[in-house]
Amino acid sequence: MNSHFEELQSIVRRLRVECPWDREQTHTSLRQGFIEETYESIEAIDAGDWNELCTELGDVMLHIVLQAAIAEEQHEFTMADVLTRISEKLRRRHPHVFGDAETPDTASQVRTWEKIKRSEGRTSIVDGVPKEMPALLRARRLQEKASKVGFDWNDRSLVWKKVAEETAELHEAVESGDQRHAEEEFGDLLFALVNYSRFLKIDPEQSLRETCTKFVKRFQYIEQRLREQGKDIDVTSLEEMDELWNEAKTKPGF
Repeated sequence: MNSHFEELQSIVRRLRVECPWDREQTHTSLRQGFIEETYESIEAIDAGDWNELCTELGDVMLHIVLQAAIAEEQHEFTMADVLTRISEKLRRRHPHVFGDAETPDTASQVRTWEKIKRSEGRTSIVDGVPKEMPALLRARRLQEKASKVGFDWNDRSLVWKKVAEETAELHEAVESGDQRHAEEEFGDLLFALVNYSRFLKIDPEQSLRETCTKFVKRFQYIEQRLREQGKDIDVTSLEEMDELWNEAKTKPGF
């Protein structure tokens, strides 16, 4: 195992010297690729394609090793520092495994985890939720963190009432013609819907992802049927496309 990891590090260090593209990369230039490789790993998990996941995890690992190599060259930190810090963090945040603490269930373990994180220098319960996370996922995590200290609804019906309230406020903002206010109320409605998803035990990010996949399949069905009919989608009426959409909905898997 160590030899394989060391081999990857050796390859990356050589690329940083001999490959013009690799040599030009910085922490920032690799940022978008790092995100994309992570999402490709998630896609493989969602598809249950473990062979593809193995490949994608390798791509993620490449980014980690490359980021560490760049840091090492600039005397910022080394891969050893990265591994040491995560090992220390895992031991520190699992006192029930590496210490004498008692955590009888998952809920108490999560509370202990949050307390330890605050003791590490975080001043707010909602610190540590990255701003760059997808907004639906970030909203969910912020709500979960607030819920852990009792800042939460205690009845699902009250959450739905909030959704209805935000829907009405969005409608009023749209009718007023105030675009900025409409944008704000739209965000409030999405936030309320994400909150409701917690009470339904639905992952909003996954739910929307599946809806996007369904949309793509049905829209591509429309394109396919129009091609079969020798028609140009650019001059096809909405009514005709909507008819094909409804036809797609009757097909298995659509």
